[in-house]
Amino acid sequence: MSNFEVTNLKVNYRKNPLGIDDLHPRLSWWISTEIRGFIQSAYQVQVANDHKFFSKIIWDSEKVESDSNVHIEYEGSALQSRTRYYFRVRAWDDHGIVSEWSEPAYWETALLSVDEWQAKWIAAPPNHQENGADPCDYIRTEFSIPDNVVSARVYATSLGMYRLYINGKPADNTLFNPGWTSYNKRLQYQTYDVTSLIAAGNNALGCMVGNGWYKGYLAWEGKKDIFGEDRAVLIQLHVTLSDGSEQIIVSDDNWRTSIGPLLMSELYHGETYDARLEVEGWSSPGFEDVKWQKTILKDRPETSLVAQENEPTRVIETIKPIAVITTPKGEHVLDMGQNMVGWVRFTVHAEAGTIITLEHAEVLDREGNFYIGNLRSAKQTVTYICHGGEAETFEPYLSFQGFRYVKVTGIPLDQLLEQFIGCVIHTDLEQTGNFKCSDELLNQLQHNILWGQKGNFLDIPTDCPQRDERLGWTGDAQVFIRTSAYNMNVVPFFEKWLKDLAADQEEDGRVPHVIPDVPAAGYGSAAWGDAAVICPWTLYQCYGDIRVLKTQYPSMKAWVEYIRAQGEDEYLWNTGFHFGDWLGLDAKENSYVGATPKELIATAFYAYSTELLAKTAAVIGKPEDALKYETLHEKIVLAFRQEFVTPNGRVASPTQTAYTLALMFDLLEEKDRHRTAKMLADHIEENGVHLTTGFVGTPYLCLVLSRFGNTDVAYQLVLQKEYPSWLYSVIRGATTIWEHWDGIKQDGSFWSDDMNSYNHYAYGAIGDWLYRTAGGIELLEAGYKKIRIQPQIGEHLTWVDASLESVHGTIKVTWKKQNEDSVEMQVLIPSNTTAEIIIPTMNQDSILESGTPIEQVIGLSSVEQMSEGLKLLVGSGDYYFKFPMT
Repeated sequence: MSNFEVTNLKVNYRKNPLGIDDLHPRLSWWISTEIRGFIQSAYQVQVANDHKFFSKIIWDSEKVESDSNVHIEYEGSALQSRTRYYFRVRAWDDHGIVSEWSEPAYWETALLSVDEWQAKWIAAPPNHQENGADPCDYIRTEFSIPDNVVSARVYATSLGMYRLYINGKPADNTLFNPGWTSYNKRLQYQTYDVTSLIAAGNNALGCMVGNGWYKGYLAWEGKKDIFGEDRAVLIQLHVTLSDGSEQIIVSDDNWRTSIGPLLMSELYHGETYDARLEVEGWSSPGFEDVKWQKTILKDRPETSLVAQENEPTRVIETIKPIAVITTPKGEHVLDMGQNMVGWVRFTVHAEAGTIITLEHAEVLDREGNFYIGNLRSAKQTVTYICHGGEAETFEPYLSFQGFRYVKVTGIPLDQLLEQFIGCVIHTDLEQTGNFKCSDELLNQLQHNILWGQKGNFLDIPTDCPQRDERLGWTGDAQVFIRTSAYNMNVVPFFEKWLKDLAADQEEDGRVPHVIPDVPAAGYGSAAWGDAAVICPWTLYQCYGDIRVLKTQYPSMKAWVEYIRAQGEDEYLWNTGFHFGDWLGLDAKENSYVGATPKELIATAFYAYSTELLAKTAAVIGKPEDALKYETLHEKIVLAFRQEFVTPNGRVASPTQTAYTLALMFDLLEEKDRHRTAKMLADHIEENGVHLTTGFVGTPYLCLVLSRFGNTDVAYQLVLQKEYPSWLYSVIRGATTIWEHWDGIKQDGSFWSDDMNSYNHYAYGAIGDWLYRTAGGIELLEAGYKKIRIQPQIGEHLTWVDASLESVHGTIKVTWKKQNEDSVEMQVLIPSNTTAEIIIPTMNQDSILESGTPIEQVIGLSSVEQMSEGLKLLVGSGDYYFKFPMT
């Protein structure tokens, strides 16, 4: 019997996904064991249609000699639509011992062919809209089931945003479907398991449809109907009966529609709900709908339909307000204690016609009054009109708000604190990272980074969740993606978004500033469009998944070729519009753009994207392209040096961002790098240990400092409390990351009304440094197949506890100074991986592991002396080191 087991089976990074259309899903698993140095030597995967594997095996990989336990593609016979597939795995160790079969997991296919869609697009007739209002549509039908139900699945999508109901109950707990994609090119549909909601006899299906991203207001110009002018739904229900037959119910022009109590729903502006207009039982059987209108058919090709790709959006947690504030103006305001994204659920007992109004804001002004200036045109207001009688509970349906404070009118003060609950909403991503340390302000910073990600990872990576924007800015996404991959499992999330990036990319390779594309935003800026290359490569690095590179390669290549065609010299990028070092503190007065020359930034990112493209070509087996882009990269680097570096090797533009990019992207000759790194450190110290970088330089600043031996400066910078710094906002009470270093100035005034988000994750990219440098968790091979553990301890913290749930298993580093002379460090390395552990001492005899001299350690294969200390090559396992402080 083996002393290891196969656990944590996943399909395309998800546990038991329902409704996928991937014809070759990727299977992954962990190996659970206490054995040190465990390496899988072989595996076997079996796939069947029943969880006990009594039926015919659909696919048997047989024994495969391989140490791979991630991204194993299904290679069996062609998958069938609407079918559940169970799989199990067993593995062999390097001694030939085999495990027991794992517990089975499954995936279920959706509709794998367009021809399987029998449903028709249906919509409310145009006369639903009255007096310029745009109330939400309520659509319904009834049907009869003659026999006991074995299984039932609904496949549904909309032009707009919809909520689905079966027999008066929500089809599930997901929100904001069908999500936001480039709707006219790619439209997701969802799969619902409604078996438990349908019974023999009469049944009803109802759907509520609002504007959502499809036709609601988007961006800052007050425009709507960007993707289309008419809402519509497409719904298909398959019911399998106990006699083996199937009944299919589809949307058509026999369905009925009306308006109801949801009179207005807009993502920016909130909702208006008149409970007096509620129609009891509208989505239940037996409802009298003769006064409802017939739906009309809409012409929309189904060729753009794709099954749900990302994890859905849900209410993930709830929080209670911590206080009720009466402001100097006499307004009653709830303080949720956390800048959050979602909505408020409340209960009220009031007379019919009582109007309850909830306005949402992120901060109070310096007098303590409710402040909405930074929302610009976004109203973020929920209006509820009571039906009277019994206590009534309400929460919004098809909109969300970004807020910490809620101004409430219409409810007595004594009812406010107990009757309100904040519902935190975001894409249901698995949290994979944790970072804690001895500095509570730094812990709050990590909290703020994580909550910034929660609030802005709502179906797409947005810039902010509150004002009239909330768009998928490419620059923000690419600077934060590495940090996000520590905090959460983000692959399906970004895979979906990157497919929309490719879909919206122009024929000449230009990438829109925001994805999905909103025409007001524009195209083609360096460091923004480079998301096309940086994001896929980062996903590959963090998760070891080649498929994302293969899928995105045409887009990656098109972006680099677009740049190549832009410059007056094909090796420099010195033309076109660029954001530059956006919000850099060395900007001229009244400018958003930092002092670093835009053409320097553009050419630096041109070099970086070209280098990553060459590496991508090599990884996916395109050696000719790899050579082509390696050569191009070399010429870009040479051109950069000729244009932006003096003959004696100094960066011609002496800004922190210029130094940082030149060092981060290896654009300088080797002999000039350490001197430039010292100049960067000196610049920071001469500036009072303050940064001057903006969106472009900040993500790399501390990484560069640590790479070139200036970790002490990096620690001082990260722990700096005075403006500008990461901790300045923490001290000012921030619970998320601010867009501006001085979003709230020291006198309590605001940086600006125009562009001043208090939930803007870009500067949260410092989380990458926290995990990689303070925590010491770094990858050496894609997907953390080989790991480097090298916490840079320094003088500023006494302990750090960092962990990451990688695709192979948990990586954990906990170090603690026991006194001035020694450090204890626990390291957990997952099965089927190896690690380099760097101990900062040259004296091998001074290191103990679990009380044992280092040469006797089980799992240790070699010890090598380096300039930073001793490098221990170890296999998987839990290690406890003690070594002298140096």
